[in-house]
Amino acid sequence: MLQHLGEAPKSVAGLRCTVLGGGGFLGRRLASALCEGGAAVEGFGHGPREGDALDERVRWTEAGLADGRALRRALDGADVVFHLIGPPVRDLDRAPNGSAAADGPTSALLDACVAARVRKVVFASSGGAVYGVPPSVPTTERAPVAPVSAYGAGCAAIERRLESYRRRFGLGFQSLRIANAYGPGQSPFRGRGVAATTVFRALAGLPIEIWGSPATTRDFVHVDDVASAFAHAAVYHGDERIMNVGTGRGTTLAQLVADVTHVLELPHAPIVVTPPRALAVPVSVLDAALITRSTGWRPRVPWFEGLADTARWQRAAYGLR
Repeated sequence: MLQHLGEAPKSVAGLRCTVLGGGGFLGRRLASALCEGGAAVEGFGHGPREGDALDERVRWTEAGLADGRALRRALDGADVVFHLIGPPVRDLDRAPNGSAAADGPTSALLDACVAARVRKVVFASSGGAVYGVPPSVPTTERAPVAPVSAYGAGCAAIERRLESYRRRFGLGFQSLRIANAYGPGQSPFRGRGVAATTVFRALAGLPIEIWGSPATTRDFVHVDDVASAFAHAAVYHGDERIMNVGTGRGTTLAQLVADVTHVLELPHAPIVVTPPRALAVPVSVLDAALITRSTGWRPRVPWFEGLADTARWQRAAYGLR
């Protein structure tokens, strides 16, 4: 449950919201937060394969974006649509620049939003993937869009399509470029979420893997803070379309391991350094001053508290000591 929901805007009360990807790590937390704030929430997507159950207050549609009839039903009456379903990764190899893989499903979704008279779409973009290797750190929204991966190019293509629909049809949007979200509910088994994976391996007594350099640096932002940022964006009426969501604080992977073992009160875990992943960005830290000035949002969950939250959840979810 969102720990700091009292700091989310009260004006979400009465909103009719559809959360696409509502069964995912962020989607579950966001849907519950919106319900707590008094919104009516429709979840759409595929239910969680592991982890937290779906909130009973959320009306649920089990379907994918390709199911146009189910999508139209889920959008019917919605004021705000939260688009948490990123570019279809399975298709990116067939469209290496990411654009073709993103454009078709996005256009169909936005056509459905226009037909349903949705007021605003809030898209979960990726700060690290969209900026690529940034010219400065912390990175602001003024930095050039220079993705080095097909996934980042797909996110950038979705942002361009959102701007096109805003101009042509008046469909409002915000794109939130998220740093490295972490916290309870994140799977440690899917090759993403280095914080979740590090906590799990430390709890399980396994060597901790670092892909590439221990100096690789990331901006870790708690999932409850990310959910709060989406709630703020839903009721924002200003002119900013693209905003970063992060802490502005960089943590190296070596420091992550040290912090996890400190929080868990474990001996220093053995580290195995493996070759870097293809197209890895060495440093990704986001400047979130714009969203703070524009909406009043700011990250509130302390780093060590967030790691402890993650460990408590994993102990319960996976039977770890």
